[in-house]
Amino acid sequence: MKPGAIRLLRMALMLAAMALLGACGSLPVAPERPVEFATRPDAATPLAKIVADSTPPDEHSGFRLMPLGVYSLDARIQLAKRAQVSLVVQYYQLENDATGRLLMRALREAAARGVRVRLLVDDLYTAKSQQPLLALAQTPNVEVRLFNPFCCGRDGFVSRFAASPQEIPRLNHRMHNKLFIADGVMAVVGGRNIADEYFVLSQAQNFIDMDALVVGKVVTELELIFDAYWNAEQVWPIQEIVRGEGGRKPAPEDFDNWIGMSSMPPKIELPPSDILGYGPISEELDAGRMGLLWGVAHAVADPPSKPKYMTADEALSTSVTMKVWELLMDARTEVDLTSPYLVPGEKGMAAFDDLSRRKVKLTLLTNSLAANDEPLVHTGYVRYRQRLLVSGADLYELSPARTTANERFGSFGTSLGRLHAKTAAIDGRRVFIGSMNLDPRSATQNTEMGVVVDSPQLAREMLRVIKISKLQNSYRLRLSKETGTVEWLTTDGEKEIILTVEPESGFFLRFYNKLIAPIVPEMLL
Repeated sequence: MKPGAIRLLRMALMLAAMALLGACGSLPVAPERPVEFATRPDAATPLAKIVADSTPPDEHSGFRLMPLGVYSLDARIQLAKRAQVSLVVQYYQLENDATGRLLMRALREAAARGVRVRLLVDDLYTAKSQQPLLALAQTPNVEVRLFNPFCCGRDGFVSRFAASPQEIPRLNHRMHNKLFIADGVMAVVGGRNIADEYFVLSQAQNFIDMDALVVGKVVTELELIFDAYWNAEQVWPIQEIVRGEGGRKPAPEDFDNWIGMSSMPPKIELPPSDILGYGPISEELDAGRMGLLWGVAHAVADPPSKPKYMTADEALSTSVTMKVWELLMDARTEVDLTSPYLVPGEKGMAAFDDLSRRKVKLTLLTNSLAANDEPLVHTGYVRYRQRLLVSGADLYELSPARTTANERFGSFGTSLGRLHAKTAAIDGRRVFIGSMNLDPRSATQNTEMGVVVDSPQLAREMLRVIKISKLQNSYRLRLSKETGTVEWLTTDGEKEIILTVEPESGFFLRFYNKLIAPIVPEMLL
């Protein structure tokens, strides 16, 4: 289950908590541990030399957008293979599937070379990956920690909540961050978790997403953010939480067997170029110099304690969400925004209305009902859809069928295409890329992170990707002149097609969403 799919489950568990209170589990007392910090970058490492040779005088931070999933996965593997000093890895989800095993293998191989590896994973989705992660933690030079862990019932998703109903308020707060840093000089940030579907490698569903390869001064900021999480009271070493199967702690050789270390790693099939015309990052790393787009950048992140010591209003006021809203409200001419889950709330709608009054062109791309992996969240979006159109927003919804047919973002095969990118471009010069959805959960419950960049060149490439998504993969929405209801526009060759019901969705899904929408509080979306 994905983040939004558990919202109804959480409601049911909270209602059933009184009945479940019997033998309730809780975390053991946290032991004291020394504060740990990032390893200082070594200018003599190959990656550091490449960054130095690629950086023009006086430039701040460099970027390469990675809209193509397999390129983004390959970038992480390439950095892991070339690292000589340190690897910092932080993810909301790291699955025990082909992608997750490939990354864990790369981390194990780096540690064997003497690289210091620190891996931080949110504990929500570790039921299937916890044993390999525990075994990985037995490797010299590797530390694995869990964010906000579950104490008990660890082998199942529902059993984890059921084992600690009195702790559901705590367990409802998750770390949604995504970060990968090699040798303190190159990073990957963006929206992708570590699982097949985020890199267009799943047979069932795949996401259009966005990451960026990052170098320069902002990498230091990102590593400081990681250190704050690594040392936070919400974080536990995995060996203090997870027990080995059968009571036996897994050994490094168990990891080797599970991951298949004795066989050749699976090969990532890479097309010659992506939709922006770039080739695989390995080619430039081999050449010793990279072509990047430059700008002044700053990292933004929620504190790891969000919102333990804050009210919802306090959490919102200091959040990444608020920082992005401030960027949007500074816009003078145009805002282009992608968010898979778009629930602006009344405050957000007031901000969008202000943009309209100031004649700022607003373009929004989100999932259609058929593309949304969280149909419940779609009910929150629908509450604002008509108002967005009335205010003059250009609104687009991703079409699974058009995404599957159009292979610009990779070959989706027969899998379902969905949107997962969280990006914004403001006035054709400022860019946000990160983990934050424009919904209540990102604002007040999850921790989020990202980077804000002032770079017209980078904004131009971001807008190019958004344009491809909205024109080739999506429906354009409008209000009917006769009835005022929503219409979806698409094309069949040169012929325009107008649809009057949620496209590509079955009757029962539409009926369910209409039935449940009035009774779902927005704060739970």
